[in-house]
Amino acid sequence: MKKKVIIIGSGFSSLSAAAYLAKEGFDVTIYEKNNTVGGRARQLKKEGFTFDMGPSWYWMPDIFDKFFNDFGKKTSDYYQLDKLSPAYKIFFSDDVITIGDCMDKIGEEFERIEPGSAIHLRKFIKVAQENYDIAINKVVLRPGLSPLELVTPETITRVDQFFKTISSEVRKRFKNKKLISTLEFPVLFLGAKPSKTPSFYSFMNFADFGLGTWHPKGGMYEIILAMESLIKELGVKIETNSSATKILVENKKTTGIIVNGETHLADFVLSGADYHHSETLLTEKHRQYTEAYWSKKTFAPSSLLFYVGFDKRIKNIEHHNLFFDTDFELHAEEIYDEPKWPKNPLFYANFPSVTDKSMAPEGNETGFFLVPIAPNLKDTEEIREEYFNLILNRFEEKTNQKIKNNIIFKESFCVNDFIEEYNSYKGNAYGLANTLTQTAFLRPNLKSKKVKNLFFTGQLTVPGPGVPPALISGKLVAELITKSNN
Repeated sequence: MKKKVIIIGSGFSSLSAAAYLAKEGFDVTIYEKNNTVGGRARQLKKEGFTFDMGPSWYWMPDIFDKFFNDFGKKTSDYYQLDKLSPAYKIFFSDDVITIGDCMDKIGEEFERIEPGSAIHLRKFIKVAQENYDIAINKVVLRPGLSPLELVTPETITRVDQFFKTISSEVRKRFKNKKLISTLEFPVLFLGAKPSKTPSFYSFMNFADFGLGTWHPKGGMYEIILAMESLIKELGVKIETNSSATKILVENKKTTGIIVNGETHLADFVLSGADYHHSETLLTEKHRQYTEAYWSKKTFAPSSLLFYVGFDKRIKNIEHHNLFFDTDFELHAEEIYDEPKWPKNPLFYANFPSVTDKSMAPEGNETGFFLVPIAPNLKDTEEIREEYFNLILNRFEEKTNQKIKNNIIFKESFCVNDFIEEYNSYKGNAYGLANTLTQTAFLRPNLKSKKVKNLFFTGQLTVPGPGVPPALISGKLVAELITKSNN
């Protein structure tokens, strides 16, 4: 008889784990508290406009390819993938940098800003590519059970890169502030300040410049739909509008969960929901981590998000746009060092309808704006409105156009919503930051140390924040469950 696995939540890591577990012959059921699958990668459709509510960058296409290949499938079986050209624009106070779709174009742009920098860039990206190969094929495919997992012939020769920072390595090679910000930007996906992120993580720069930025036609939610289709084909059952309120334990072993007041028994329980929240579903003696533990951790930022429908096409922008026309370091301090609402925030603007006409009615534009902020800030409608006006004023100035009167509708999402919708600890958006003391085996465990057959997956555990790491997290935890069943 098949062993039964219950999975709490249906984000990328949960769907990934469900696929691998079903492939290994487990009877898998997912319980999702919201009315659609996807976790933070949900979709908003309104008046003909389509918005990805969460992740909007498709990086590391090889990780998605590997996932579907593991089931004899290809990404092209499910969605059309287009490489963005250019990848994105960065707006500074006195210039605009355009990141092209290949190293030659990017090198030319660097050379324009700082003569002689293209040579340094190629050397930097060469190291980043070597790190990427080691990270993706060696380090991140390990379950974070032991410090020895970080010890490989390749990492031994690069041990200094775990103690130097991205910031110091970038500043050693480049003097222009705009180029420094451009190269430090990708590690924000890891949820930490560049000055706190080990230089080994330069592999994110290769993910950016080397592998490029892509877009699945129809939006990032197409990946969720693809994974949902795959797991259903593998026999996984999905129950939406099903909120787990308790993880059941008998004799230090999990026996199932309570959902909507009903008991559901299982041989294994896996939570892909927020890790801190998942442990609150246990009695205190069965929790691995105390409130003091969580409060001392460095969390990735939260976000103030706006989903806006415009009644015209927007000029002078690309699919992805970064507004770095204010002080990068000051904003980082206001997130990590002295958490507060930022005075002059950097922000991101995404217009998927620039390259994908299916995401907005004809002649209109779909706009998604994101302001990174510290978790746990006071969140009110008045504050949201103040920041919407602030970033829109700067957007209009930098792109030389008026758009406020062309808004059909706008919806916002912030700290309170992350807590309400996703049970997110302090309303964080991206999980636990990848600092040196929160890397690999130093992150919360995939496997409970106190309750047998209880496991965890997602951005607060191994390997870390981001969509590709979430796919890997699901695979790692599925392997642990399979191993413990043998």
